[in-house]
Amino acid sequence: MPRFAANLTMLYPEFPFLERFDEARADGFEAVEILFPYDDPVKEITERLTRLGLPLVLINAPPPNWAGGERGFAAVPGREERFRSDFRRALRFARAMKPQHIHIMAGVAEGPAARATFADNLAWAAAEAPRQSLTIEPLNPIDMPGYFLNDFGQAADLLDEIDAPNLGLQFDAYHARIITGDVPAAWDRWGRLARHVQIAGTPGRHEPVKGEIDYPAFFDRLDSDGYTGWVSAEYRPAKRTSEGLGWLKPFRR
Repeated sequence: MPRFAANLTMLYPEFPFLERFDEARADGFEAVEILFPYDDPVKEITERLTRLGLPLVLINAPPPNWAGGERGFAAVPGREERFRSDFRRALRFARAMKPQHIHIMAGVAEGPAARATFADNLAWAAAEAPRQSLTIEPLNPIDMPGYFLNDFGQAADLLDEIDAPNLGLQFDAYHARIITGDVPAAWDRWGRLARHVQIAGTPGRHEPVKGEIDYPAFFDRLDSDGYTGWVSAEYRPAKRTSEGLGWLKPFRR
């Protein structure tokens, strides 16, 4: 049975950020992820994680805020020093909060120089933090125009080329549906590389129900394939978050 985490950046927007931990725990989530946890006191976050027994499964790097910062620049030529400085800063946060994964964001770029920059930065990051699991995630070009990593085959090629044991794929079924049109086929081809999974309904990026993705079948497939990582709910609630969690009830332990 999948283990579900709540993305506290997107879920429970009706509550102040630091109150969302308790709400997620009360609703049956067993872990949380935070996209950019750099604008709130680390001590406050870690206290809640510890008190509630919630693992932190993912943060994003580098550290710009969610409201207005760039969506990374690991693939942007000429920004190598900025990437590496900010990645080290993310590692300082990670030492306190102990996320299972750090997602390295590519940023807006294109062309062979961008690919070379991304590969070099990923190899450097994997060597810089050999005990920290790192992920890369293809994002669809509708939600993220110009984002460099927008194809699963491209991500697989990079992972094979770098061949670092602490670098893997972040498989977001919402993005996979928009990029490939077929989530089961995408999982068949690239699921072996996945160490973290995220979900949202399509269209709309709301609750994972009654949309273009058969999530009950997808969850069964994760089980049958022996996937043991977390499945994170990363969507925009169509109403108050707790009111839309009927999909989670069969999985509450």
